[in-house]
Amino acid sequence: MSKDRKTPGLLDPGILFPAMRDAVLKLDPRQLLRNPVIFVTEVVAAVVTLIFLRDLTSGGAGAGFSGQIAAWLWFTVLFATFAEAVAEGRGRAQADSLKKTKSELVARKLGGNGRTETIPASSLKVGDVVLVAAGELIPGDGEVIEGVASVNESAITGESAPVIRESGGDRSAVTGGTQVLSDEIKIKITVAPGSSFVDRMIALIEGAQRQKTPNEIALSILLSGLTLIFLFVCVAIWGLAGYSGTVISVTVLAALLVTLIPTTIGGLLSAIGIAGMDRLVRFNVIATSGRAVEAAGDVDTLLLDKTGTITYGNRMASDFLPVPGVSAAELAGAALLASLSDETPEGRSIVALATGEHGIATPEARADAFVAFTAETRLSGVDLGTRRLRKGAVDAVLKFAGLTDEDAPAEFRRAVDMVARSGGTPLAVTDGDRLLGVIHLKDVVKPGIKERFAALRAMGIRTVMVTGDNPVTAAAIASEAGVDDYLAQATPEDKLAYIRREQQGGRLIAMCGDGTNDAPALAQADVGVAMQTGTQAAREAANMVDLDSSPTKLIEIVEIGKQLLMTRGSLTTFSIANDVAKYFAIIPALFVATYPALGALNVMGLSSPQSAILSAVIFNALIIVALIPLALRGVAYRPSGAASLLRRNLLVYGLGGILLPFAGIKVIDLAVSALHLV
Repeated sequence: MSKDRKTPGLLDPGILFPAMRDAVLKLDPRQLLRNPVIFVTEVVAAVVTLIFLRDLTSGGAGAGFSGQIAAWLWFTVLFATFAEAVAEGRGRAQADSLKKTKSELVARKLGGNGRTETIPASSLKVGDVVLVAAGELIPGDGEVIEGVASVNESAITGESAPVIRESGGDRSAVTGGTQVLSDEIKIKITVAPGSSFVDRMIALIEGAQRQKTPNEIALSILLSGLTLIFLFVCVAIWGLAGYSGTVISVTVLAALLVTLIPTTIGGLLSAIGIAGMDRLVRFNVIATSGRAVEAAGDVDTLLLDKTGTITYGNRMASDFLPVPGVSAAELAGAALLASLSDETPEGRSIVALATGEHGIATPEARADAFVAFTAETRLSGVDLGTRRLRKGAVDAVLKFAGLTDEDAPAEFRRAVDMVARSGGTPLAVTDGDRLLGVIHLKDVVKPGIKERFAALRAMGIRTVMVTGDNPVTAAAIASEAGVDDYLAQATPEDKLAYIRREQQGGRLIAMCGDGTNDAPALAQADVGVAMQTGTQAAREAANMVDLDSSPTKLIEIVEIGKQLLMTRGSLTTFSIANDVAKYFAIIPALFVATYPALGALNVMGLSSPQSAILSAVIFNALIIVALIPLALRGVAYRPSGAASLLRRNLLVYGLGGILLPFAGIKVIDLAVSALHLV
């Protein structure tokens, strides 16, 4: 399970002071137009400010009251822009460490004559080939085209453990700013400077060009509609007041409008969206859009590429199966000798199994006695005197031993069939024409993944493994991994067609993958999560990149998506509910002089009509500040049914949204009266 990175607190001076400055800059009406509720509040604040200045210059008695109302209306707008600025500031703090990886990078560009030229990394072009040795930083995003090396990616992933990068396959992608720890590799630059993975991460984390999600747009439309409705209501109340002979000042009417429109959620809406993406960053996941974060909260089906996602991707030796008359130690020793010249991951795993679990010491053999593994022979081995040890594909070993499948011992054939039925790959070992046994190679499932899939199932998410393996192998691995279903012998077209069929059925699909062949499916999926260790094509196609390359990270991604939706829904419920208390505070205050019977609605026992109005405005501003930590942290997600979540939401944020303002406005009214502010 991924760690949660240390996150700067709300009161961190590095975030707080810049956020105060940014909050003032965000008062620009051109910026606030994106948030109609707060824009209307700013317009109303400006109007009341003009009234205050008029009263002040004319010596009017209402200057003190209008001045206080104007001040708190401006505070309301400032607190809303401050919430957004804090959320963006936390994101920028996450980006600071990434910026350090870009400082003063140089590259050793390889020329056509084989010579290298040291140039600034910023002058590299797509297609350039660079040489990077141990201790040097990789100058740009690219693909390893020659060599194998251990690479420290902690600057990107936060993980201290190095990773292996090698030419070919799905582990060839490298990221600029990471450090080569061993050996030397040639890298072909695939991304132009300024458009690298780190550049994009910095821009995304800092909130640049953040687009509103569909739900956020829908909620903005709802809030705009409520604002328009309450604007008509206030105009109607003004007309009713004139008809009944009640005098209502523009200042009071403005206060009524601002306290009735949903300023609480309007002020926090942008911060909630930004904070959702920021929480992903703390789990080492970069999202290219808030839309993807939101979609993650409603995912129905998760597709996972088997190789490199569910399994480690390399077949590894798991067992030695000797034929009768041969001990396990003898088979392990022969397999070790036959694999010393095999530099493939499978060959290295055989050596590791023989020396580790079976305690076989690595012998010394003449270098000229080794027979290296090749794709043509599909064999590796060693000649030691009269012994001719070979290890490889079953048919190739039988051919070397001069045997047919029918000539092989029945126990040998049964072992080969058993390995194949279990989804593994059998390798045969022979000493001349004497078969010694079978090595069981298997695609090793990553530890803990079965429990994680069970957790996804509890969240209502169906898991589907996608693989190019035959159905027998796919079924065995699917059973071991604990997925709900599998798609065997899947081509890129098959993956794409499967996702489209599911989407046509109204389901939201998430796809995890790391290979170039996963790119079309990652692009089609509602949530495409690429592994950082994967290819450039996969990372480009996805709308999320997991820097830890942990496929089960989707649990955190889904929880954060659900948390984002729940937070927005909960605070919307609270914002609308707390208007009820404001009705009881302000409406009686407006008409009690004309209609004394309305005094019965003054259930809070507020001191005076002016104190009631001012207290409601002050509470309306302060509640935004009080809810900023919740907007940034998010409402805790607990796996449960929709009905249970709805009841909890209505009880905590609906009922709480009604009761809290009654207490809050009353406390503020007592303070206003004690200080003789009105």
